[in-house]
Amino acid sequence: MASAGEGMAVGGTEKNNQTAGVPKTIVAGAGFLYRVRRRIATFLVIGAALFFGYHAFFGENGVNMYEQKRAEGRDLTKRIADLEQQNGQLQQQVKELKSDPDAIEHEARERLHYARPGEVIWTEDDQPSSGQVQSPSSQSTKK
Repeated sequence: MASAGEGMAVGGTEKNNQTAGVPKTIVAGAGFLYRVRRRIATFLVIGAALFFGYHAFFGENGVNMYEQKRAEGRDLTKRIADLEQQNGQLQQQVKELKSDPDAIEHEARERLHYARPGEVIWTEDDQPSSGQVQSPSSQSTKK
């Protein structure tokens, strides 16, 4: 019959057999890691949270990029509304040109400079002819 003391000796022998071939520095390092495992895990979790938090805000699909895309969407929506309004005006002008003789005459007079028989059209030139007015640089060279 085995006594309780013999069972402890057997248990102690098993522990010694497990660490018998391993150097003491590795055993000590493993013991240190075992004692500080919660701190290590905490720092790893904090590091991972910081990493993912940074990328959630500043990453390729982060909050900043989301805000930029929303602003771009608002600008495009406004531009679409402006273009739809301009399109409506142009469609109205086309409808008038197809059906209203006065609108056709107005466009012919404005763009093509057409006139009725017997009318004279006077136009003003924005730039004077080169023979009438001299530029300031050419006046200074004659002195």
